Amino acid sequence: MSRPVERTVLRAMSLIGFSLCVLVAVWGWRTGVLTSQERLQALVSSFGMAGALLFTVFQAVQVVVPILPGGLGCLAGVLLFGPVWGFAYNYVGICAGSLLAFGVARNCGKPLLSLLFSEKTIEKYSRWSEERDRFARLFALAIFLPVAPDDFLCYLAGTTDMTWRRYTAIILLGKPFAIALYSLGLTVVWNRFIG
Repeated sequence: MSRPVERTVLRAMSLIGFSLCVLVAVWGWRTGVLTSQERLQALVSSFGMAGALLFTVFQAVQVVVPILPGGLGCLAGVLLFGPVWGFAYNYVGICAGSLLAFGVARNCGKPLLSLLFSEKTIEKYSRWSEERDRFARLFALAIFLPVAPDDFLCYLAGTTDMTWRRYTAIILLGKPFAIALYSLGLTVVWNRFIG
């Protein structure tokens, strides 16, 4: 496939995924599932462990093919499963997705970046990858603090000579703080303004 066709296919897939999320949100709002935390938890609990597994898989896929802002998934995990299990499912899903994004980029190379991300984002962060040790330090800091586009940076890391071992260590050690910060911060906002 040519680059414009690939970009169109990826955009179509993102649009379809976003549209499905909107349809589910409208259904959830109309049925009251999204207006009551108790109803939402009851719905997810009715699926048993399959609900937790589906949520974890959704979080992993969300890193590879971003549909919604990642912070919303972190909030959903805590609201659906509570602070401990919500954090655990968020952590496992996001780390798995981060490893998958790195592997995809490692196999596809830099041309993949221009298919998935804007040129502005690529230009802004690609300078980080020009020096090996500098990139690893900046990448670790960005993963630890929830301020940078983690999904893009995971793909970018896959196009560098960073080793799997180093990348995995950064993800596994850096993600807990960012996930906890997103989860708890958004939960406070949710409870204050919506809950």
